[in-house]
Amino acid sequence: MSLGKGWFTEVYEQGGSAFSLKIKGKVHEYQSRFQKIEVYETETYGYLMVIDGCTMVSTRENFFYHEMIAHPVLFTHPRPRRVLIIGGGDCGTLREVLKHPGVELAQQVDIDEGVTRAAEQYFPELCASNNDPRAELYFEDGIKWAAEADAGFYDIIIVDGTDPVGPGEGLFNEAFYRSCVRALGKDGLLVQQTESPLYHMKLLNDVRLAMKSAGFTGVHTLTFPQPIYPSGWWTATIATRSGAITGGREQDILKKPFETVYYNLDMHRAALAQPEFMKRELKG
Repeated sequence: MSLGKGWFTEVYEQGGSAFSLKIKGKVHEYQSRFQKIEVYETETYGYLMVIDGCTMVSTRENFFYHEMIAHPVLFTHPRPRRVLIIGGGDCGTLREVLKHPGVELAQQVDIDEGVTRAAEQYFPELCASNNDPRAELYFEDGIKWAAEADAGFYDIIIVDGTDPVGPGEGLFNEAFYRSCVRALGKDGLLVQQTESPLYHMKLLNDVRLAMKSAGFTGVHTLTFPQPIYPSGWWTATIATRSGAITGGREQDILKKPFETVYYNLDMHRAALAQPEFMKRELKG
């Protein structure tokens, strides 16, 4: 991370690239037990949350990530009622999940309460569903939560975590995925953010192989734009407890009773398509 002359810049050394936003100033800084949380007011992207020097969420473009980590998996499950979100402290994913009227319970488990408190202050639109009676927010260790969950309780688990370092490191291994397999029902689905297809193919393959080794029967990686993350292109990987990943409930997508900014049936189909280099390199 670098700051200078009114710009916030995140340098990504491994990719030989950087992302910058012109800022008006820093409006929030908090060092929690787990990580450093900062919020900047930018010239053109609204507020920007940064954790340990890495961009996390901005006002202008958060809809790409939140919609694409939530709606494709929810419209793939035949009848999602109980959803667990591990991470997701900015609450944007929770908001998208609760747009689905069939969801009866959405539990969000994030280890760092500081992220949610900052989001409530600077991204209140993302926290619009925090008081929904179906929502339950917990500030605990999501890895432990999954390991202790009742067998078969959840229909969907969404892993909306940070990069695989610090508190997010344990969310990317076989032991965690075994806990998720056990906690999911027969038709259960897991979805996890899995970094950039341009920069993180080894990690992506490691995750897919670990999911299969843990007992998931099928995996599929979808892609979508993510302007403030390294390379500007991101992935989420869906794993199924039984059978294979399908194309989703297309008629329900067409008739969805809520508005989205990016997600629709065409984007659902497009996200499941993969370019040639990914088809060649993906394993598991």
